[in-house]
Amino acid sequence: MRRPDPAEYAQFYASYVALVPEADVLAAMGEQLNEVVDLLRSVPEAEAGVRHPPYAWTVREVVGHWTDAERVFGYRALRFARGDATPLPGFDEGGYARAAESDRRPLPDLVAEFEALRRSHLGLFRNLPGAAWARGGVANDSAVTVRALAYIMVGHVRHHTAILRRRLARP
Repeated sequence: MRRPDPAEYAQFYASYVALVPEADVLAAMGEQLNEVVDLLRSVPEAEAGVRHPPYAWTVREVVGHWTDAERVFGYRALRFARGDATPLPGFDEGGYARAAESDRRPLPDLVAEFEALRRSHLGLFRNLPGAAWARGGVANDSAVTVRALAYIMVGHVRHHTAILRRRLARP
């Protein structure tokens, strides 16, 4: 599979796509899952609810955000892969994070939910027909392909993982 061309996604997502140099985005998606689950299992529950200025979210809220964004990106990928080009709305990540109230949940529960969702998306992407990867549609008023959404999903989590590692002082 080839990398998505910049015309396949909004400029906003270019930094996420750039964080995924691998040619095999599915392998990257699977390896990332193991990496982030291992990282998050090392975070003590007491630390999971701490806000580290200047960051606005706790570790629990970051994982909740990953899960929400993964669901949105995955739904977009499913719709477009199946040939449904109905324009889809954007989402307010801050509003979603507030409404999710992720800090009321134990970190292991949030991690398990993200893990199950990512495994589900791996199943979706691994079983797409070849032509589906180039299909696309409009989401949040911008064109995007299924291929680009897979790269965006991996890059999005990499972006937040790098921030978490700095916050938690982990390599």
